[in-house]
Amino acid sequence: MSTVAATKQRLNTSKAVGWRYCANCVLPDTRPGLRIGADGVCEACANHARRPDIDWTRREKQLAALFDEAQARATGYDVVIPVSGGKDSTWQVVTCLNYGLRVLAVTWRTPGRTPIGQDNLDNLIGLGVDHIDYTINPRVERAFMRASLERTGSTAVPMHMAMYAIPLRIATAMRIPLVIWGENPHQEYGRTDETARPDRLDPDWGRRHGILQGSAPEDWIGSDLSRKDMEPYFGPDAEAFAAAQVDSIFLGDFLPWDPETSLRVADENGFRRAERPRVGLYDYADIDCAFIAVHHHFKWLKFGFTRLFDNLALEIRNGRISREEAINTIRRFGDQTPHEDIDALCAFLGMSRGEFAAIEERFRNHEIWRRDGGAWRIPGFLIDDWNWQC
Repeated sequence: MSTVAATKQRLNTSKAVGWRYCANCVLPDTRPGLRIGADGVCEACANHARRPDIDWTRREKQLAALFDEAQARATGYDVVIPVSGGKDSTWQVVTCLNYGLRVLAVTWRTPGRTPIGQDNLDNLIGLGVDHIDYTINPRVERAFMRASLERTGSTAVPMHMAMYAIPLRIATAMRIPLVIWGENPHQEYGRTDETARPDRLDPDWGRRHGILQGSAPEDWIGSDLSRKDMEPYFGPDAEAFAAAQVDSIFLGDFLPWDPETSLRVADENGFRRAERPRVGLYDYADIDCAFIAVHHHFKWLKFGFTRLFDNLALEIRNGRISREEAINTIRRFGDQTPHEDIDALCAFLGMSRGEFAAIEERFRNHEIWRRDGGAWRIPGFLIDDWNWQC
């Protein structure tokens, strides 16, 4: 199935289980991969409620054993850590340094890197790691990102493809035995039961979990992008990856992950927050890239929720706010359309705001949105008195 067809099919089937919100948090069942049970509670909340069943002491011992094995096998670096400079990657680096590991940090350099993102990355490197800042040809990045936006309604396919492929290829080529990622997104947002065996991020992980919009690097080769252009986005050869015996784990599978925990560690080690949230609830998340808010913006059009919903769901599960407080926060923040970031993205892509608006409307999910009195509205929305402006 083509990328465009797959995207349209996903949009058309996103409401197959009906328009419902989790009774515990604020996420709707239109969120890809999220199911709400007969009790009205979503899988992410149900998974989180099972956290006390996890033997975290045993998991931490498993992690220590993996680190010991990596050090025993390593001929140079013990681990690769994919980093952006954010608070989670700072936590990953600090944790691994505390275990005495020799770290190679690897970054896919976003073409929209912000000044605060650069400052936080410099601070992370200064903690005591070697670092590779992998920059892809801007012409290639621009062509790929524009194609991704036009075909899938997402700017993030190039980002995800590069950030998952590059560290695994470097680890394979340099025979570094272990790659350490941060949180497992498919546990935090309901696609994986975290009481089960810890997950592994192998070269096929992105396709398996649908994070690449059902595509692979070869699907984007065409008149604007050659096979050689797409080289940075290909993962390691499967045989070479197996021969190198690279293991690739999520730190959040072995240590209890909470944004407040990683934030505390990051704050204690020189991390700098933004003056205000770029998107969502937090002044410390999604602040390293000027384009990431646009990726989150399309969730509103496709699925009827925003980054703020995800953030508040985590706060509810961790017992820091009530569902009623979360709903009031959504009402107060509004839809958070990132106009400045859209302008920045359009400038990078060489696209007018009119062209961008046409793409927005092409990917608006009409299974969710309805025209009413000249405005688009979502029937049955979480907030009755929502100010419909889009």
